[in-house]
Amino acid sequence: MFIVPGFNEKTPILADNITLTTSRSDGCEETPSLRDNIALTTSRIDRCKNQCRPHGSEALPQGIVAKASNLEMRPLWGYPKKRRIPAVNLLALAAGIKQEILVNEMVHKFLECGFAVMLFHYDGIVDDWKKFGWSDDVIHVSAVNQTKWWFAKRFLHPDIVARYEYIFLWDEDLGVENFHPERYLSIVKEEGLQISQPALDANKSEVHHQITARGRRANVHRRTYKHGECDAKSTGPPCTGWIEVMAPVFSRAAWRCVWYMIQNDLIHAWGLDMLLGYCAQTFNCKTSSP
Repeated sequence: MFIVPGFNEKTPILADNITLTTSRSDGCEETPSLRDNIALTTSRIDRCKNQCRPHGSEALPQGIVAKASNLEMRPLWGYPKKRRIPAVNLLALAAGIKQEILVNEMVHKFLECGFAVMLFHYDGIVDDWKKFGWSDDVIHVSAVNQTKWWFAKRFLHPDIVARYEYIFLWDEDLGVENFHPERYLSIVKEEGLQISQPALDANKSEVHHQITARGRRANVHRRTYKHGECDAKSTGPPCTGWIEVMAPVFSRAAWRCVWYMIQNDLIHAWGLDMLLGYCAQTFNCKTSSP
């Protein structure tokens, strides 16, 4: 309800019809003019707009408020020479020069699918990547002896990456010869997955938890069965709703949740995979391995 300052309250004032009854100093009642009602309604709308604006932008005209950013690079002068469709997905990858062959394969494949790419150079080596033709098309961030979670907490704030529908936060030692990003995302969208990871080929990869191994019966599996450990009654990780932290894929909304979960002193993220389900429960979806 609205209360008019300086007057005695007579009746509740409903926002639906904006009918106000006030008392004058002589004891008589009067109904404010339509102009007064409109002014009050406008004031309320303005207050609501300000409440929805980003903190710190209240003094700015609405038309110049930029609520988010992106990782698109811009030339010092003029317009970009390459006219390509802005990326809608992001690959953020830990990258040490010793794994340059695998990193090169990954970056090539994801750039071809229209991804934005950011490399986290934990060994401090950046110039040696210039020999690859794609080097100037990706973002390079360098800090010695830091993990991808340290980089992600500081350089992938949800407002910075809000433009991207999906964020791939991967390790560098992954083979992608049989992986197709666009096909993968089509499955993720079809299944409504908020947090997921590509399943591992048990013949080529070391599988620490059975749920991460590729199945043959369906495109996606959300649980696994293992005698003595996981059965139909299992309700938690690593039997169901669980992925490993080496190759997670987050939706935009899930990443906003996960970013807040990452502690500033988090190093290797051991144990974080047991908690990611908190950020999938919001959408009534389970984490899964396509």
